[in-house]
Amino acid sequence: MSCDICGAKKSDIKYQVKPKESYINICELCLSQIEQNDPQKLNLNHLRCLDNSMWSEDEAVLVVVYRLLTKLQYQDKMDMIYLRDEVMTWAHYDTTANTHKDAHGVVLNSGDSITIIKDLPVKGAGFVAKQGQVVKNISLDKNDTSLVLGKINGISVYLKCSFIKKR
Repeated sequence: MSCDICGAKKSDIKYQVKPKESYINICELCLSQIEQNDPQKLNLNHLRCLDNSMWSEDEAVLVVVYRLLTKLQYQDKMDMIYLRDEVMTWAHYDTTANTHKDAHGVVLNSGDSITIIKDLPVKGAGFVAKQGQVVKNISLDKNDTSLVLGKINGISVYLKCSFIKKR
C-alpha cells in the first residue's frame, strides 16, 4: 500500500487519527513529520506532498493534512480545504490534551526525572519535599493528568505537576 499523505510506495505503518478509531497508511517520514512538535524541524520539501493529499476524499487523511498545515501555519492552504463541521472538530482535537505537563508546559513521560520547584509539605509523612530536590523515575497517574508518582526519601508520593519541572 502507498502512503496516504505523500504517496510513497513503502508505507507499512497504520496511523490512528485520534480520537476516532480511524487509521491511515503512512510512511516513516510522514510519521516523523506528524509527531514533530517543533515547526522549525519539519521537512518542508517532503511536506509539499500536502498540495495533493489535501484533496483526498478520506476524512482521516484530511484531518492529518489539516493538522500538518496548522503546524506549518499555511493559512492559505487551510482555507482551501473543505471540512464538514464534525470533521473540523475532529481536526482541532488536541492530541496532547490528555498528557502530563510540568509547570512550564513540557510533556512528562514515565521514567523521567523531575525537580521540585517549591517546598511541599508531605501530608502524613512528617517531612517537607524541598525546592530543588530531584525525583527520578516518575510514574504517571493514569486517572489524573495533574499528578505524578515519585519516591522521596524512600516514600512514594503523589506530586502535582504544577509544582515540578522536567530535568
